[in-house]
Amino acid sequence: MAKAFASQGDMSEKKITFDEVGRDLWAFTAEGDPNSGVIIGDESVMIVEAQATPRLAEKVIEKVRSVTDKPISHLVLTHYHAVRVLGASAYGVDQIIMSDVARGMVEERGQEDWDSEFQRFPRLFEGFESIPGLTYPTTTFSDSMTVYLGKRRVDIKQIGRAHTAGDAVIHVPDENVMFTGDIVEDHSACYCGDGYFGDWGETLDNIIAYDVDAIAPGRGGALVGKDAVASAIESTRDFVDSTYAPAARVAARGGSLKEAWDAVRAECDPKFKDYAIYEHCLPFNVARAYDEARGILHPRIWTDKRDLEMWDALQG
Repeated sequence: MAKAFASQGDMSEKKITFDEVGRDLWAFTAEGDPNSGVIIGDESVMIVEAQATPRLAEKVIEKVRSVTDKPISHLVLTHYHAVRVLGASAYGVDQIIMSDVARGMVEERGQEDWDSEFQRFPRLFEGFESIPGLTYPTTTFSDSMTVYLGKRRVDIKQIGRAHTAGDAVIHVPDENVMFTGDIVEDHSACYCGDGYFGDWGETLDNIIAYDVDAIAPGRGGALVGKDAVASAIESTRDFVDSTYAPAARVAARGGSLKEAWDAVRAECDPKFKDYAIYEHCLPFNVARAYDEARGILHPRIWTDKRDLEMWDALQG
């Protein structure tokens, strides 16, 4: 019998933290599980990332209510992945915001992604029966948009491809804080299965250009202070580069996916093996790096069937 995905056996509850990363700006984190962000304006609240189910979203709402009683008016989704978006209905908002590209990816592969992630990582779908269906935005943008929460300005922008084709970041200028989604991680493996290795570094450079004072990353702890921000950006860059380069060398000589897997493990295990969700991400990261190195520029759609076929190949 084939070995199960690492995440299928990960059923331990994670400790939730709720850290202020700027005035009235909060990061909801849980030991490498998907993070959410909270932006409190003059009269209402914006949430960044919905969580995977309405039940998990209630944990975010509980933390919000510990710091403000203002209504939640906006939900911003940095990309289309099921673990980020399917809890949206819990917030009861009129405005759900995504990039045009991210909305297109919901149309193209949203159901397949949901089915795939559900069987890969069951713990993240606590209360899955409460999900009403795919999450679609009410509002989209093609490059950037600005939302005013009273006097507080929130800029939402695409600054390059990285974790997906439709990634967005959220910048709050009055505190110079950014919510990056999964473009930046802290002591957590990057999931690169739908990513763009060739673009990721430039997108990180675009974040650096903002010279922010704090980041709420996609996974991992809140990053407060320029040193913490710089360290996480560079460790993210190292993770992405260290995954792609060995797979590209194997692909260039016509080697197999299994050989790419072994090469990436040899490079990455010594540096990243203790990162959260490392074993979960690795097979998907290697498969995507191998594809991109062979000229498959747009990530192929993951399905539960393709997941298992890939995993069987990697097991030899």
